[in-house]
Amino acid sequence: MTQSVIVQVGQCGNQIGCCFWDLALREHAAVNQKGIYDEALSSFFRNVDTRVVGDGGSISKGKICSLKARAVLIDMEEGVVNEILQGPLRDVFDSKQLITDISGSGNNWAVGHKVFGSRYQEQILEKLRKSAEHCDSLQCFFIIHSMGGGTGSGLGTYLLKVLEDEFPEVYRFVTSIYPSGEDDVITSPYNSILAMKELNEHADCVLPIDNQSLFDIISKIDLMVNSGKLGTTIKPKSLVTSSAGTFKKRQKPFDAMNNIVANLLLNLTSSARFEGSLNMDLNEISMNLVPFPQLHYLVSSLTPLYTLADVNIPPRRLDQMFSDAFSKDHQLIRADPKHSLYLACALMVRGNVQISDLRRNIERLKPSLQFVSWNQEGWKTSLCSVPPVGHSHSLLALANNTCVKPTFMELRERFMRLYKKKAHLHHYLQIEGMEESCFTEAESSLSALIQEYNQLDATKSMPVEDLPRLSIAV
Repeated sequence: MTQSVIVQVGQCGNQIGCCFWDLALREHAAVNQKGIYDEALSSFFRNVDTRVVGDGGSISKGKICSLKARAVLIDMEEGVVNEILQGPLRDVFDSKQLITDISGSGNNWAVGHKVFGSRYQEQILEKLRKSAEHCDSLQCFFIIHSMGGGTGSGLGTYLLKVLEDEFPEVYRFVTSIYPSGEDDVITSPYNSILAMKELNEHADCVLPIDNQSLFDIISKIDLMVNSGKLGTTIKPKSLVTSSAGTFKKRQKPFDAMNNIVANLLLNLTSSARFEGSLNMDLNEISMNLVPFPQLHYLVSSLTPLYTLADVNIPPRRLDQMFSDAFSKDHQLIRADPKHSLYLACALMVRGNVQISDLRRNIERLKPSLQFVSWNQEGWKTSLCSVPPVGHSHSLLALANNTCVKPTFMELRERFMRLYKKKAHLHHYLQIEGMEESCFTEAESSLSALIQEYNQLDATKSMPVEDLPRLSIAV
């Protein structure tokens, strides 16, 4: 059994992380009723004997003593981390896993990357090494951060380079929250573009998620709940309402939005944690879905969506769940994969679903999806027998698809609008080590990425042909 370490950076990263640990504990509690520390738990938690002075003695078998999250929490403001330490999850973390400052990064990538990066590098490395030492077989670092702020984008991407240098064999999966066009941080296009260059160069897989999509999904769920249709109620103590309370209406529902991202991570790792007839390891995602190193951006969709909001609705047909996964309403980024080109696609199913159900639905959907000519059979599937709490089944679809291109183009346009006026540039250039070339290089990096997607899109209408096999000279 392998282990993964979650690295939460910045306000957004720590808020999503907080939801993730809350849901992960509840999921394992539902499955693991006897309170035994098993392999599934060990993938994200250590079992610690708190009576042992110092780091606490790790217990690899037997009864659960005290669970500690395999996590490093980093924020250059104390607010969110302090909230976590005073909340219901306080016992899952200890001070050895935290790095905070009091000044914040002022929504400036350069402060997070150049100033705090070098200032805290040794401290961060020490905590990462400690987390790695507690693992028998460390497979993956999950970095959760936002692109628009200063700490998440700047320090979050600085961390990627540190991880690549220090742990070159360990996968780096990044969950990046992209700002919407109405973002209230005026410099978010700068921060996002500068962070994109680092993601291009140092991440193995990136799951881009945009705030607007999350907001739209929550609004739809809200409409569904308020429609008064028979059987539409929110479950108490459900997997999305978070232990603190119920689904919040008529205010910006960040908790519910963060819970969707937390559910994405739960489903992504379910096959690595629980038994199933068709397991998919995290390294298989990178191996099967990323044919070119730079094109490692995966579009995710979750179905059924009311699983995420724990809305009691009569279950829809299983086949409908597969259809929904390919509709743009269920994507966690504003994209339409059906009308774009697939490089590869993974279907990660949980619950009481048979391999025959998987095969039938792939055959049914295949004619309506365009796959790149050299990878017509580019499907990867997994079946995990443990469903999300309180539900019979769920599906996470991960697509390497050219439909991410419009998101990147829109980001570049918003960046150029600011950059042409040189608006707010002086805030960045006064930071030591920051030059105007950093901006032009970041824009070139993004343009090169967009161009790669353009070249793939240009092959969309090409006929599928059997490529000649390599002839070997004897």
